[in-house]
Amino acid sequence: MNSAPLTIVALSGGVDSAVAAWLLREAGQAVECLHMSNWDDDDGYCDASTDLRDARAICDRLGLPLHRVSFAREYRESVFAGLLAEARAGRTPNPDVHCNREIKFGLLRRYVKRLGAERLATGHYARLGRIGHVPALFRGRDSEKDQSYFLSTVAAADLEDVLFPLGELAKGDVRRLAARAGLSVAAKRDSTGICFVGERPYAEFLGRFIAAAPGNIVTTDGAILGEHAGLHRYTIGQRKGIGLGGIQNAGEAPWYVAEKRSRSNELVVVQGHDHPSLQSVALETGPMHFVGPAPAAWLEAQPLRCQVRTRYRQPDQAATMTRGAEGTARIAFDRPQRAVTPGQFAVVYVGERCLGAGRIEAVELEAFAAREAAETA
Repeated sequence: MNSAPLTIVALSGGVDSAVAAWLLREAGQAVECLHMSNWDDDDGYCDASTDLRDARAICDRLGLPLHRVSFAREYRESVFAGLLAEARAGRTPNPDVHCNREIKFGLLRRYVKRLGAERLATGHYARLGRIGHVPALFRGRDSEKDQSYFLSTVAAADLEDVLFPLGELAKGDVRRLAARAGLSVAAKRDSTGICFVGERPYAEFLGRFIAAAPGNIVTTDGAILGEHAGLHRYTIGQRKGIGLGGIQNAGEAPWYVAEKRSRSNELVVVQGHDHPSLQSVALETGPMHFVGPAPAAWLEAQPLRCQVRTRYRQPDQAATMTRGAEGTARIAFDRPQRAVTPGQFAVVYVGERCLGAGRIEAVELEAFAAREAAETA
């Protein structure tokens, strides 16, 4: 009988969590698996049934027990309700960030403890370390798959006794290990987006829950160009699906969403991919969350040189972060950034460490900054 502490692997039915379970089993750990579902409306767009079937096949191959749990009610209350509120307010939410904080490393971690496990393992491409006695979050070695962005609001206390077996591996290595282990999911394609949306258009999905509220599509000068179908259907920087074309005297350059004005229900558009109204020189966050100890510069209210991502898969952007009132932050970029979007997260790094994140509340546009500089010169 294996006397090692029990580790339960959150098994999605994909290749990453499957290899995480295999690696731990091969290392002689006591391993069981748990398949979690967070959505109870399987209408053909979400592959929940396929994922459960694959999870069972993985456990059969590895000879590991499989538990099941549904957090659908909790997900709707703590994640999905917030998504709808943000969308109704004209913002662009990121439910995957909230899901990690509230569900995967909140409810799920507590649930596996009740099952008798001492540790939770997942297939995330990220690494954990310690600063003093406190967990700290670091990038995964595979820069193309690094998922620290999505873990940036998890409480450090909820990363105690958590394992990321894939943190040092590249995705190609993971697929090769899966093939070597004879796992049927070795070539299974990665899931994209959030399960309850699946392959359907995101705006179409939200339309099931948010009533249509048409309004004017306007230029930055206030000229009315057309009518939008509801602000929740658009995001900053969007080109396709605006429904503009053949505007008289406007030229042929494509139109992009530059702003969503919830009070007046106006969608502001501009022409040109690099229009100044799409370029932000700085942003302001809500209260910053740090995974582990806050950096000394922050504690001393000094500017902190850092790297920032305002969306997943974005290359690191050099910036300076300063502390504001009530733990908020102002982040000034070395170079203007395109389509920085309120409701998303500004995730902050220093070297390999992911310090944490703050939700983007406002942006300072290059066009406005240039105008103010000219007026005060």
